[in-house]
Amino acid sequence: MSGGETGRMMREPWFWRTDTPTARALAALLTPAAWIYQAGHRLRWAMTKPAKASLPVICVGNATLGGAGKTPFAILAAALLREAGVAPVFLTRGYGGALGGPLTVDPAKHTAYSVGDEALLLARHGPVIVSRDRPAGARRAAKTGAQVIIMDDGFQNPSLAKDLSILLIGEEDAQTNGALFPAGPYRESPSRAKARADIVVAVKAGPSEKPDGADMAAWLEAEGAPAPERVIAFAGIGRPEKFFRTLEEAGFTLARRIAFPDHHPFTEIELEHLMKDAARQKARLICTEKDHVRLPPAFREDILALPVAMQVSDREALKQRLAGLIKSPGEEGGQS
Repeated sequence: MSGGETGRMMREPWFWRTDTPTARALAALLTPAAWIYQAGHRLRWAMTKPAKASLPVICVGNATLGGAGKTPFAILAAALLREAGVAPVFLTRGYGGALGGPLTVDPAKHTAYSVGDEALLLARHGPVIVSRDRPAGARRAAKTGAQVIIMDDGFQNPSLAKDLSILLIGEEDAQTNGALFPAGPYRESPSRAKARADIVVAVKAGPSEKPDGADMAAWLEAEGAPAPERVIAFAGIGRPEKFFRTLEEAGFTLARRIAFPDHHPFTEIELEHLMKDAARQKARLICTEKDHVRLPPAFREDILALPVAMQVSDREALKQRLAGLIKSPGEEGGQS
């Protein structure tokens, strides 16, 4: 579960996406716990006065636990801002990392185990602040010389005021039981999440026009991928099936598909087993970029990574909306 406020590194319970009497019974059994969780969530929102950052804050989030493409979308947002002449800085909780911050990520010093895999990926595209305390992170971000903060996740965190909230909705969301955590995968109800969103983005399997109920569509494409070959694909991300599908679309032959829990810390023993399996199958090992930064250094050279980039159905409209948060010096009042 990517950078969320709920849960730790785990596999998604099977009954969240299965419609059987047993699955429905398990969800029903956990419904009282879901009510308590949501009551706590709403109480936190009611009792928290969001801090106002000195820079505009763009928040990229989703309503469910697990991967929806938040980090690739944040990277796309940064690229669009730079095209418009605006300097962004990323703010992330550093999920999976031991350091709480606030700190500025240094890829030469920090590892996925200190700041989280997402922070290291973001650092390839601009300055990154890791901070579990979002307002403290925003204060540090303001000292970087950036003009806008892009917050990767934090949609359900009320501690920092957002100037633009972007809600990603994956196609897989419709394939769940629709229940609230822990009875289902939803951090909050879809209707409540949409009501708080300024832009709703439907994340699709491939190129798509804007669907009903969304402001635009988005999808992941392999970018700068290695030459297709026979591979054993493994992934410790929220939606590993997306990775496997992208590989096939890029022309790879998948000898095996292996899914690990989200943010899984790969051990040398596990990787040695995978290397032996790949040798038997006459295949290469390949994983996501997010997994690759979590590999022990000794294995990184022998294991391929698949770079992907987020695309949107209306790139120019999104760029204008993002850059529109920055007021010119002559505008009345300036940017608060």
